[in-house]
Amino acid sequence: MSEDQTSNDPNQEKGVTIKKSTYNNMLKGIVAAIAIATFLGGYAIGNLGDGSNSLSADEIKEMISAIEAKTPAPQPAQTQIRPSTPAVIQVSVDDDPFKGNPDASVTVIEFSDFQCPFCSRFFTQTLPILQENYIDTGKIKFVYRDFPIDSIHPNARPVHIAAECADEQGKFWEYHDILFEKQSVWQRLSPFDLQTTLVQYADDFGLQTTSFEACLSSPEIADEVNADLLQATQYGASGTPTFFIGNEKNGFIKLVGAQPYASFQAAIDSQLG
Repeated sequence: MSEDQTSNDPNQEKGVTIKKSTYNNMLKGIVAAIAIATFLGGYAIGNLGDGSNSLSADEIKEMISAIEAKTPAPQPAQTQIRPSTPAVIQVSVDDDPFKGNPDASVTVIEFSDFQCPFCSRFFTQTLPILQENYIDTGKIKFVYRDFPIDSIHPNARPVHIAAECADEQGKFWEYHDILFEKQSVWQRLSPFDLQTTLVQYADDFGLQTTSFEACLSSPEIADEVNADLLQATQYGASGTPTFFIGNEKNGFIKLVGAQPYASFQAAIDSQLG
């Protein structure tokens, strides 16, 4: 009887032993199996070489059981998660400045901060394309509302008041444009220099500067800016720019940030039908 064969003697202890001569080959197979299980289930290989001359049947069964336990069970097919439908809310257009078709079926309301760099990016990169494809063609009404964030933009509020004063003389959009174009010029000015600059912009557009300067300290204009700011927060706006796209009959969906033109196109076209 060779030394790696088990005895057929029924009186011999019923344990399976593996001699050292075959230990290495057996170990390689077991380690390979455990390595696969480790890859799949994170099983940690322990120290098998404990100095004994053989592996008992119980030890082998224990290792096989460990491998089987670490084999991942088949997972059920995952249900595809569909994107949630944007919330629809009611938003007032108020009596704020707008351009485009007053009777358009879709209105885009922008809550903006003249000192906000992301609002400036929207003005530079996206608004011109919206102007060409949707505003000038009469497909949308575009409304601008005030949302100065005083905590980070200390010059924003007086600038918004100045823009409202320009609107009082029918020059809001011209003034709107120059504020964004020259944002880097006025955003760090002292209060005195800022007012001087704002009056100069008004004069450049042919506004009556005496009336304009009086308007800058008007409580009614200040209240108008405050009212826009309050309503923006009530609608869930927490930063600028925030847009609401829809109409007063069916409600509006919210679009946050200086989104690319494609995002506006998709939102507007879905409502134009």
